[in-house]
Amino acid sequence: MTTEVAIIGGGLGAVAAALALLQRGRRVVMTEEYAWLGGQLTSQAVPPDEHIWVEQFGITARYRALREGIRKYYRDHYPLSASARIDRELNPGRGRVSKLCHEPRVANAVITAQLAPYRSTGRLTVLQPVVPLSAEMSGTTVRIVTVADLRTGAEIELAAEFFVDGTETGDLLPMTGTAFVVGAESQADTGEPSAAEVADPGNVQSIAWCFVFDHVVGDHVIERPVDYDYWRSFELPYWGAPMLSFTAPNPRTLVPEERTMNVNPALDVTGDPRIDPGDRDLWLFRRIAARSTFADGFYDSDIVLANWPQLDYVGGSIIDFEDRAVHLAAAKAQSRAYVYWLQTEAPRPDGGRGWPGLRLRPDVVGTEDGFAQAPYIRESRRIKALSTVREQDVSIKVRGYDGPARFEGSVGVGMYRIDLHPSTGGDNYIDVDCAPFEIPLGALVPVATQNLLPAAKNIGTTHITNGAYRLHPVEWNIGESTGELTAFCLDHGISPQQLAADPAQVEQLQRRLIEAGVELHWPEVAGY
Repeated sequence: MTTEVAIIGGGLGAVAAALALLQRGRRVVMTEEYAWLGGQLTSQAVPPDEHIWVEQFGITARYRALREGIRKYYRDHYPLSASARIDRELNPGRGRVSKLCHEPRVANAVITAQLAPYRSTGRLTVLQPVVPLSAEMSGTTVRIVTVADLRTGAEIELAAEFFVDGTETGDLLPMTGTAFVVGAESQADTGEPSAAEVADPGNVQSIAWCFVFDHVVGDHVIERPVDYDYWRSFELPYWGAPMLSFTAPNPRTLVPEERTMNVNPALDVTGDPRIDPGDRDLWLFRRIAARSTFADGFYDSDIVLANWPQLDYVGGSIIDFEDRAVHLAAAKAQSRAYVYWLQTEAPRPDGGRGWPGLRLRPDVVGTEDGFAQAPYIRESRRIKALSTVREQDVSIKVRGYDGPARFEGSVGVGMYRIDLHPSTGGDNYIDVDCAPFEIPLGALVPVATQNLLPAAKNIGTTHITNGAYRLHPVEWNIGESTGELTAFCLDHGISPQQLAADPAQVEQLQRRLIEAGVELHWPEVAGY
């Protein structure tokens, strides 16, 4: 197949890149391993982690359209309560982690609708379920990427003028010989206060295999996992209890704390994440459907997404290691054991043990077992870029100032704490107060490869700063700006490296981004 742009991987940034390219009149072929496009928002089932100003500013117009499209889907198709129907900032799940906690299948429906016109005209072709196998190069230019159909084994050669890596772990980088970094750099490499003394390519953030559940009358206990005893006794040295518990370290203090779970609470609780991250009650933390949002009696139970510290798998990296499949299976086994523990042994607030009425919801995540289609992946291979964002660029403590962190050639904005979960190298949480930041153009441009660009967590960050640049709205902005950058290069017959070296063309690109609704700078707001 021949196209103008081939986007390999259908994550959230890949969707944003595709929309930007398609709306610029370009033809795109996009591939995806799983049934749903959208990555962490859909197939991984995680509602968006966002900054506190998200309803006012600090996101792109296309990302705002996605968020409002999700709300409109609920208003159009669900029997909302009277108060929810008039709520401009409708939060269907009333979860504590986000101002927009929702079912992943709703996000999938909205993304499908956004792309539908372009699929209908043939400007967009989506290949599923396929994975990349290899690449053919001509010097530093990618000529062909070969992908394989997971159902049939059939191989398809994709020839394109530009390629975009929208995979969750930067899979095109080693295939194309693109210079990249993986795992943790050393302090000598980056000068970052939080970096390790010794670099370790195998030290990456934990993955988690999320699941969705509710609680209804009856016995819905799953079959006892064969490895349950192993997970029941498994304990990390800094955790304070076995993983099958309600205990986990506080990310900011590292002191182990006891969580709880109040099933189907009568009252909803809201708060300020700067003061209370909201993770003390696991039911409320990532709830994606709250009964109070809907007409009386429509839901028998709230619906909750489990993406909790106790699911974080640190047994090994799934990047660049032959035992990737082993670690993926183990991550899912850890989550399955946690489900069984919740159903049979977890301490209830009333003094009892276990909730046998806890029921997995396969229908909500589009699987047969109630677990997400894909693991939640927090870290990727990262290109060696023209510029690399380091901790000292965005850390409030290092900078001594909590106002926006600015970069030359900004192509977007983002905001999140530097939030690294426990890692495969034995690290506890790394949590650093972060300023609102910009996305530098140079972080999107590889040092050598001419026609390959990143659209996810594979940009020029470090192991440390990836912890701030990895969340939903930032990944979307990265993908959208990569799409606009690719379209600009095609329009002008230049490479990204040539564009980045020409201030006048950088300014032209920035004007196009502004016209498309991409914010390039923050107002004078303070970090948290």
